[in-house]
Amino acid sequence: MLSFKDIKFLMKNKKARDMQGLFVAEGPRLFREAPKEDVVQVLVSKRFGAEHPEYLQGLAAGTEVVTDIDEGRFASLSDTRTPQGIIAIVKKPVFSIDNVLGGACPLLVLLENVQDPGNAGTVLRTGEAAGVTAVFLTEGSADLYSPKTVRATMGSIYRVPHFYVPDAAAFLKEMKGRGIASYAAHLRGTSEYTDCSYRGGSLFVIGNEGNGITEETAAACSSLIRIPMMGRVESLNAAMAACVLMFEAQRQRRSQG
Repeated sequence: MLSFKDIKFLMKNKKARDMQGLFVAEGPRLFREAPKEDVVQVLVSKRFGAEHPEYLQGLAAGTEVVTDIDEGRFASLSDTRTPQGIIAIVKKPVFSIDNVLGGACPLLVLLENVQDPGNAGTVLRTGEAAGVTAVFLTEGSADLYSPKTVRATMGSIYRVPHFYVPDAAAFLKEMKGRGIASYAAHLRGTSEYTDCSYRGGSLFVIGNEGNGITEETAAACSSLIRIPMMGRVESLNAAMAACVLMFEAQRQRRSQG
């Protein structure tokens, strides 16, 4: 069983999460949506345990459960301003890249150095809603398993395949060899995003919040596209740009029948 000290270290330290293959999921929603066979430990405040005994039903055999934590001590462990009374230690999900790339007409997203946890988590969440096949991130992007990013996914981290890649440009070249076209939202985009077809295998590239995508990555893309805007706004935030593109792809694929 992990001690409070171990859990707090797991929350703050990416290396510890990587080495142990575990992460912290806080709150009722993230606990409910976690695959029960992957939950290794549950910590519940006295009040939450008394009010919601049903949450501890159906856990896999061998799951460690701690239910006698007073509110003050639980608050010291929580990563949120308003503790929600339940924390789970969960095994990281394992996805198969062969399954992801082996299907017909995959719809992929690549985040290059997207460092804001909220943006990265929101892309995963929105990607699930838009029917994205998988999300890829460069190693300079936010850690999907940090507490803030996990919360931003709202449970999609359990279901949407995601992978880290060491080099964006090399990855795009590999995808091109697989027949997957890549489209980057870019200020130099020559086509509006609605003018392109995403009915075949497609990959959207979203860049860093402040600097966009690198020149090397831009050169490796099949097309640079733009999202037309009014007023004085020059660009959208990373998660919003990804949302616009993903749902356009979904719209096209639905209309295709």
